[in-house]
Formats: sequence, structure tokens, C-alpha cells
Amino acid sequence: MYRVQKILAPRDRSPQMAVASERFSGCLIGQCLGDALGFPVEGMEPETCQRYVQDYVRPKRIPPGRAGFTFGQYTDDSQLARELIRSYVARHGFYPADYARRIADLFREGRIVGQGRATAEAARRLILGIHWDEAGTPAPSAGNGSAMRAGPIGLFFYDDRQKLVQAAVQQSIITHQDPRCQAGSVVIAGAVALAVQAQYVEAGAFLSTLAEWAELVEPGMAEHLRRLRDEWLALPPEQAAKPISRAGRAEDFGWQGISPFVVGSVLWSLYAFLRTPHDYWATICTAIEVGGDVDTTAAMAGAISGALVGLGGIPHTLARHVHDQGSWRYEALVNLALECHAVKHHHGTRL
Repeated sequence: MYRVQKILAPRDRSPQMAVASERFSGCLIGQCLGDALGFPVEGMEPETCQRYVQDYVRPKRIPPGRAGFTFGQYTDDSQLARELIRSYVARHGFYPADYARRIADLFREGRIVGQGRATAEAARRLILGIHWDEAGTPAPSAGNGSAMRAGPIGLFFYDDRQKLVQAAVQQSIITHQDPRCQAGSVVIAGAVALAVQAQYVEAGAFLSTLAEWAELVEPGMAEHLRRLRDEWLALPPEQAAKPISRAGRAEDFGWQGISPFVVGSVLWSLYAFLRTPHDYWATICTAIEVGGDVDTTAAMAGAISGALVGLGGIPHTLARHVHDQGSWRYEALVNLALECHAVKHHHGTRL
């Protein structure tokens, strides 16, 4: 018996009681905006990120763009999450082969922004015709490239843990073969699944449930989640950042702040969310101010937070600026999330 009921408000969890559509749009917009806010300082040291948060994010000022992109541009984190939803809507279910084709198309057409090495390598193999379950970059490569896009799986299968775990693992295998990456994907998808149903989040039970699900894939991730629950979550950000950034790492990746290694970045995203679960903006500030791979930590934390607070809990003045090279702007993303909601609750899903 799983502990989901301890973190959900009392309600009928049957498919007939649909989650509100604004939770779906909140999840997607929450991810894209978090990603766009982190992009200008991605890879930078904590001091620079702290000043950026103080000067731009907390006061909700429009920050500068980066690398020739205007503010609002989101990166591969959210491009790939969006394509996952597009695949689900088009096929009325999750089909890894179709999603793999969409990943390959983004790379083939040169539309990817801020690509990760392991994902790019896998995309090249997909383009060459290698099957989706053989194309992924093998262990010990364990970046966060599959976890960062996993949030939508939690929308598709929030009411079916078995299908959620299966789909999260499959979508990860397309680009990342390491079990730690697959567990990270399960954790982010699971966090969205729990948040999208909840009225109130209790951190201990939330993390206990995620640890149970991660244990099915990679026990090490489950142990780190329990340490987050028992030790690190109570620490202020300046004290929590170091042990979380080092979790599961045997070597120094040369990053200040949170590196793209899957364990630390997933844990920091959960830390940022669970410190202020009902305040999207505070969550994004925490995700970014520690420095490092902050577009990804803010994207994952933003997806989870947006699933809980809904679209109405995300500041529209900044959210309306999100875009992908001038296309897939706010309105198109909201409509896509609504289509996903309609497929989920009115047409059924297949796996």
C-alpha cells in the first residue's frame, strides 16, 4: 500500500474525477518560465546567480536575454518536455518510438537550444536509424537530460503508478541508459503526479512516496531522497547546497553550484519546491540562486510547483514572454496543455 493518500487531499482518485485543466497548463508554463528565468545565468557561479535573483527575479523585472535570444527563450529542457506532450496528444497515449522521432527531428532541424552532450549523442544515433531503446548514451554518463523533460509523464499517468514508472523509464532510455537517469526521470514525473492532485503538500510523506517509487529503479536515488527528507531539507539553502550538490558524486565536475549530474540536480529541484511548495516564485528563486545548471533546476522545480499551484499561481506578466525562437509562445503552450488534459480525461490513454 503506497503512501500517496497521506499527501493528497481526501478525494476520489478515480479517473472520473479529473484534475483541473489549469494544473496541466500550470505545469507546462511553470517549467518553461523557470527554464527561461534560469537560462541567462546557466552555468554561472553562486554569487552571480544570487545577484541576478536579487536584481531581477525577486522583483519580477524582465531580465536580459542570453546568446542572442530575447528573454523568455526556454531551452532544450522545455523543448523536449513540450515535444513529449505533443507526441502524447497526437497519438492519444505515450509511444516511445514516436517521441524518439520528435527528439531526432529537433536535432536534425537544428532547432535545439542549449543541447546536452549525452542527449545530442543519442539524437545522432536516432537520426542514423538506431532503435529508440538502443540509442541512449550508456552509463556511466548520468546527466539530468532525461529527468528535466519527465514532468509531463506525471500528467499522463498521475493516477497509475505502474504506468508512470514504466513510461518515465522508457522515455529516459531513449537518450540515457544509466539507471540513475531513469530513477531521476521517475522522481520528477512522480513529483508532478503527486503535486497535480494535491491541495496540500507535506514534505516528509511526499519524499517517502518518491523514494518508494525510485527504489523500483535504482536504490541509490531512493537513499538520497530519504537523506533529503531527514537531513537536508531542514537546512537553509546556503548550507543545503553543498551536500546536495555532492550527493552520489565520486568526482568533481568542475561546476560551482549544482552540476548537471542527475542526482544533485533532481534533489535540488525538490528542495526548492518543498521549501515553499505553495509559492511558485519563491521556489524559482531558490532553484536559481545556488548557481550552476539553474535553467534545469528551475525548469524541474517550476514544473512541479506549477502542477500544484496551477496557471493562476504563476505571474502572468513574465509568463507571457515565454517563447521558442519566436514560436510556441504562452498561448500556444497553454492550448497544448489543454489538449493534453482533454486527451487524458475524455479520450483515455494507451501505453
